[in-house]
Amino acid sequence: MKRFRSIIHYTLKGLLPLMLMYSCNKDVQQFPDTTHTDTTSQPALAAAIAADANYSLYNEVIKKSGYADTLNNKKTTFTLFVPTNAAVKTAVSLLTGGQIQANYPDAVFVGFIQSASFPAATANGLVKYNTVPQNVDLAMLSATSLNIQYPTMINPAPNISALARLTTFLSKTSAFSYVNNVPVTGAKVTAGNGVYYPTGAVVMPPQRLLWQRISEATDLTYLKAAVIRADSGLNATDSKNPAKSMVALLSSFGPNITLFAPTDSAFKAGLYQLFYPTVWANIYTQAKSLMPDAMAKVYADANAPGQTNALVGSPAVFSNPMLYPVLTATTVKGLLAYHIIGATYFTNNFPATATSIPTLLSLALGAAAPQLTLTAAFAGPSVAGLTVKGAANGSAANVKINPLPEPNGSSDQFYVNGTLNKIDQILLPQSF
Repeated sequence: MKRFRSIIHYTLKGLLPLMLMYSCNKDVQQFPDTTHTDTTSQPALAAAIAADANYSLYNEVIKKSGYADTLNNKKTTFTLFVPTNAAVKTAVSLLTGGQIQANYPDAVFVGFIQSASFPAATANGLVKYNTVPQNVDLAMLSATSLNIQYPTMINPAPNISALARLTTFLSKTSAFSYVNNVPVTGAKVTAGNGVYYPTGAVVMPPQRLLWQRISEATDLTYLKAAVIRADSGLNATDSKNPAKSMVALLSSFGPNITLFAPTDSAFKAGLYQLFYPTVWANIYTQAKSLMPDAMAKVYADANAPGQTNALVGSPAVFSNPMLYPVLTATTVKGLLAYHIIGATYFTNNFPATATSIPTLLSLALGAAAPQLTLTAAFAGPSVAGLTVKGAANGSAANVKINPLPEPNGSSDQFYVNGTLNKIDQILLPQSF
């Protein structure tokens, strides 16, 4: 246990100044000049999509968004990611909680899109997030890169900067291309002022921050308590600094991170393993003064499980003053940092072969530092499984695969400042 605490304490000396720098990815593709002279007789993007029956429902979304004129301006260049009619139907069915079934006639979906139940602002945000202000050729992406960020047309924080943009993450494997975790289902179509690609689902823009999800999730209460413990003792200024505060990192626009979030049951199991030897030893020591050694051991064996479960049985384990010498703020912060990759990745971005990836904790120690080992299992373009192994874990943790939106989803949960994947073990950089 002492060695575990010492490596985390040592690492954090160099980690905290680097946390924000590492997690704030700069867009690989910045904001190019999209103005050019119209030299083509082809219809512009919105007109081309309107003429394609495969995208008639998304055409209704474009019309509702009020963005059609911008997309038809041939003095600009765009790349659009356009969900097929089937993809739009699935999204509307989810949005309405199944009140509109995916097998209903197209007219039902058109009526919903045109209704007040689907606000123009929602349509506008959706279309803008699926619009990249340049011509992107997915075939030119490298299959060896995890992903590449591209700016979209959404500015989520105009009060911070007129150039602020939500980004989309494009990637390619040997067989498939993706927008975030959504597969591209066909070849690009060229229009008069850019290109568009069909997608197998609606690519939804993130709307909330990671800390909001963590704060509300009923199965991440230990993680929330750990984050609060990690920030305990910070002054008011440092509490607002993402380079020093876990809460600030998880609740700020700017950082891009991937968080592997142990569920409550994972935390209970890990903390039980941590504290059981100490609880057993304490019980045994007290019992040995009252009874023979063999009986003291039996007594400790019988009582240590219950006392350990009582000790770790609620998130209050992180606010128990008796445990502060073990669960110090520095130790907890280092452990959490080991669960965070300093870039936004989706499950489909990880290779099918075991790959080592540095974390916010390992960054400060250089190439020899403990890293995470990730392995994805694919079923066609979808990820059927993803394992994450800490350097000192005996076995890999499993990501709970369910990419549906919150509150039910557990993988590829996409937020303004990164992604969240629930896992079934605590990840350990070094053994206890």
